[in-house]
Amino acid sequence: MTVHNIETVSQFKEAIASHKIVVLDAFAVWCGPCKAIAPQIAKWSESEEFKDIYFAKFDVDHLPELAQELGVRAMPTFVIFKDGNKETEVVGANPPALVAAFQKVKAE
Repeated sequence: MTVHNIETVSQFKEAIASHKIVVLDAFAVWCGPCKAIAPQIAKWSESEEFKDIYFAKFDVDHLPELAQELGVRAMPTFVIFKDGNKETEVVGANPPALVAAFQKVKAE
């Protein structure tokens, strides 16, 4: 897998409809913590442990309507969906919290 770039709201809706678990990274190009966590997200997207998770990202400045719909107030915000429904979110570049959230949603 890789981290897929979401360019439109319809791409977002298709992603959560067609994948069991989706991790959506709401980022901004000017955001330092977003840049810092991006390589780790890419590694997780390639890992065996998280092979069942679809990793995607979108730029909040390019899709402000999606950021507003999801209630994104800080970057990065990671929103995790399962079966098309929002399960949880992690605000900030916090690798231990992200791994715990991924594992929890996978186990449910």
